[in-house]
Amino acid sequence: MLHLLGVNLPDQKVVSVALTYFYGIGPLTARKICSRLSFHRECKLSELTESQLNQLSGVLSEMPIENDLKRKVSANVQHLRDIGTYVGKRHAMGMPVHGQRTRNNSKTAKKLNGKWLRKYSTMRTTAFGIFKAPFSQPF
Repeated sequence: MLHLLGVNLPDQKVVSVALTYFYGIGPLTARKICSRLSFHRECKLSELTESQLNQLSGVLSEMPIENDLKRKVSANVQHLRDIGTYVGKRHAMGMPVHGQRTRNNSKTAKKLNGKWLRKYSTMRTTAFGIFKAPFSQPF
């Protein structure tokens, strides 16, 4: 296993496939990086020399990947929520954002993503705000 920029990469994988282990690098971007560094299409990660690995880490360090990209995406979503756009409100409610139907599909997303939006809980309160279980009294 090769440890490159905080990610463990398998030695016996093709370089373009191993690069997809990074968050933010898909197959197309991986092929572009390989062609930019003139790696053969079937070149394995174990066949790279130290200078080629240094070139690869230099190219990857210029790109926003892993935590930098995650931070950037979450900041963009938070900005949309703060300014109150339609997309930001959909993100906040846990609903589909890109115009998908919500009548049939996305029922699971509505259940799982909107848990914090529920007004009612399964607990009852007494006069002093102490919680009681729903069936604590005998029938």
